[in-house]
Amino acid sequence: MTTGSDVVELLPVVKFLHGLDVEKQDIGYVLQKYPELLGFKLEGTMSTSVAYFVSIGVGPRDIGPMVTQYPYFLGMRVGTTIKPLIDYLVSLGLPKKILDRTLEKRSYTLGYDLEETVKPNVDCLISFGIKKEVLPSVIGQYPQILGLPLKAKMSSQQYFFSFKLKIDPDGFAQVVEKMPQIVSLHQHVIMKPVEFLLGRGISSEDVAKMVEKCPQLVALQVGLMKNSYYFYKSEMGRPIKELVEFPQYFTYSLESRIEPRCQRLQSKGIRCSLNWFLNCSDQRFEERLQGDYIESEGVGPSFSMGGKLELPRSEFLSDEEDDSDDEVLYRLTVSL
Repeated sequence: MTTGSDVVELLPVVKFLHGLDVEKQDIGYVLQKYPELLGFKLEGTMSTSVAYFVSIGVGPRDIGPMVTQYPYFLGMRVGTTIKPLIDYLVSLGLPKKILDRTLEKRSYTLGYDLEETVKPNVDCLISFGIKKEVLPSVIGQYPQILGLPLKAKMSSQQYFFSFKLKIDPDGFAQVVEKMPQIVSLHQHVIMKPVEFLLGRGISSEDVAKMVEKCPQLVALQVGLMKNSYYFYKSEMGRPIKELVEFPQYFTYSLESRIEPRCQRLQSKGIRCSLNWFLNCSDQRFEERLQGDYIESEGVGPSFSMGGKLELPRSEFLSDEEDDSDDEVLYRLTVSL
């Protein structure tokens, strides 16, 4: 039974959480998840944590979702726990906008122990050939990598890539730099697209080149790859060599990008490379069509495919990953 004193103790905390924009229906969940909040002084650790995040650029409106996802940070000391972790990530070159977004969307990364997990994992990435200047990109794409049992995962995947895909350690490092989620992807998932490509008569050496250029291939659904491949062969009539040179072709939507743009090219009698007509925005594509000459192509970052690639959690190695990560989602940004 709830007593009058219990209600008095509860009300200030409820008001505090509501003031942080924690949804009314989520307050009970937060308190159930972290009941210790009821014992904290509102003007103490909790207020200090919130003030710190706002001071480094986290939007006040984003504090509520952060609390709902990972309320434990309200009990962490800023000076000894939170700030040292943030300062370390900044020292690696993580851009402020990316860091703020990581905190807002993946607040449970605050629970990663700096000395026991984060620093050893950064050292692990470097030891496997990940370049220091690429670390901000790797962490920004997949912040969960800071909290994984990384050495074991990297060792297993590197051996798998060498044995099954004939990709050497240097090539594997390049793959991780472009798509760090690969360290957690199930090997049977990786093999499905690879086997599809091999089944189309593409040599293992060329498949390895394709994966190194575009690691996102190994996370694609084979059904979608089949549709894109058959359109490529039957409607576009292009040689396989072009697919090997531009494997990113498979990452674009057949219905919304490949097919309509092919029709536009055919209507104008334009012959160009896959990169030229796919790796650009709709506006840029139209501008290119209106041009009197075929402009030179910009290579751009190899992970620029456009769109959003979603993978169900079951496709990832989940032995020791954070349970808070209910979705595994990463975006492939459009190169404009």
